[in-house]
Amino acid sequence: MKVGTDGVLLGAWVSVEASDRRLLDVGTGTGLIALMLAQRAPQARVTGIDVEPVDEACANAAASPWAGRLQMVRTAVQEFEPQERFDLIVSNPPFFVDSLTCPDAGRTTARHAVRLPFAELRDAAVRLLQPGGRFAAILPADAAERFIALCDGLLFLVRRTDVRTAPRRPVKRVLLELGTSAPQAPRCSELVIGTGEHECFTPEYRALTRDFYLKF
Repeated sequence: MKVGTDGVLLGAWVSVEASDRRLLDVGTGTGLIALMLAQRAPQARVTGIDVEPVDEACANAAASPWAGRLQMVRTAVQEFEPQERFDLIVSNPPFFVDSLTCPDAGRTTARHAVRLPFAELRDAAVRLLQPGGRFAAILPADAAERFIALCDGLLFLVRRTDVRTAPRRPVKRVLLELGTSAPQAPRCSELVIGTGEHECFTPEYRALTRDFYLKF
């Protein structure tokens, strides 16, 4: 299973509450984030959906210790009609908006917001969340600002972490958690992945993600 840093960051960072019973991973791909959520929330059922085939995600779920609580469905989130709403929705969405698309159709779907524009992702989250539910995503810094602006009045920023690859590098990614009701003030923080030396990770990154690596 391909493991990307963005997916690991989101799956490890997002808040999982004891009361959460239904979790949704939008754009599940290999099922990585759905598997992480199932590991972190032993009381919850986790659904992963993707517009592309979910055969690999199904195989990974079936081989996991949490197979009985995982479901993978091939569908566009815009067309997804579950019987119940979700306590938590997560997504590592396609984020290139105005850039040239790739000749490879699969890479375009995964990386470019063509089949899942931000406004449609926001609307799906609003439609599929329980009252009091949360939506979490990881995005590049500029895309994160656009998404927060699009959510104004519909979803409210609860938590934000700016991510740098090394101490003196600019912010590369932003982890966002938004809720259906406005908090008194959002919680903001910063995470640095590497120390600046080759393949050396900060203690903060290791502490956040160590439960999801076989050797770290």
